[in-house]
Amino acid sequence: MSTAGSATRLTYDDLVAMFPEGDRLRHELIAGEHFVTPSPTNRHQELSVRLTISIGVHLEGHSEQGKLYAAPFDVVITPYDVVEPDLLVVLGDQLHILTEANVKGAPGLVVEILSPGTRKRDQTLKRQLFDREGVREYWMVDPDRNRVVVCRRAADGSFPLVNTLDTTETLTTPLLPGWGLPLDKLFL
Repeated sequence: MSTAGSATRLTYDDLVAMFPEGDRLRHELIAGEHFVTPSPTNRHQELSVRLTISIGVHLEGHSEQGKLYAAPFDVVITPYDVVEPDLLVVLGDQLHILTEANVKGAPGLVVEILSPGTRKRDQTLKRQLFDREGVREYWMVDPDRNRVVVCRRAADGSFPLVNTLDTTETLTTPLLPGWGLPLDKLFL
């Protein structure tokens, strides 16, 4: 859901002032436009937990690679671009973007689990935002098609779709050396 229609661009400070105690909904700003997403479904949560456990266990043994966070946790990319990815990894070389309250800047790895209400925004607006702001890798987990679409920063700075993986394959990333998750274990 979008609260589009207003010519005024909202900022992160506006968002915090509007919902100081939170309301169990996920509020995001993209180019100053306010989007609200309801709580996730059972399937969405199962996929999120499996990914969190897999990456989390890996990072316990390789803490120099980065830190894992799950929603809700604000990522303040710009004052007008504030997202709450399902999962994100702040890599070891970018720990300076962590604050007690949020992440200030583009995390190295962002993961969104697609849902009917967010699919189009995740595949277009967020992908464009993550490309523009320097996210190194973006995974779009598709529970309807049991696949993961991966966009990865190339040496020339572009952010192409590099892979679409299904349940016969293993998800890996050069950002987390030594980690891998067979997708048949994710999409049980």
